[in-house]
Amino acid sequence: MNKLRIPENHSGISKTLRLPENIVDDVQNLANLKNLSFNRTVINLLQFSLANLEDEDMSKIRELRD
Repeated sequence: MNKLRIPENHSGISKTLRLPENIVDDVQNLANLKNLSFNRTVINLLQFSLANLEDEDMSKIRELRD
């Protein structure tokens, strides 16, 4: 018999965003295509965007972290 396994929840902060309907539709459609949650898809898109910022902007963000 299989055992119930509950995965650890990642730490996170809740934020409320107001997004244009067309963006929500596109992100939801992408999530559906990739069999991911809407939240996971948004996180992936944000991670990609941050990883591909212009160097000047990324430098400023790093300065703010410190």
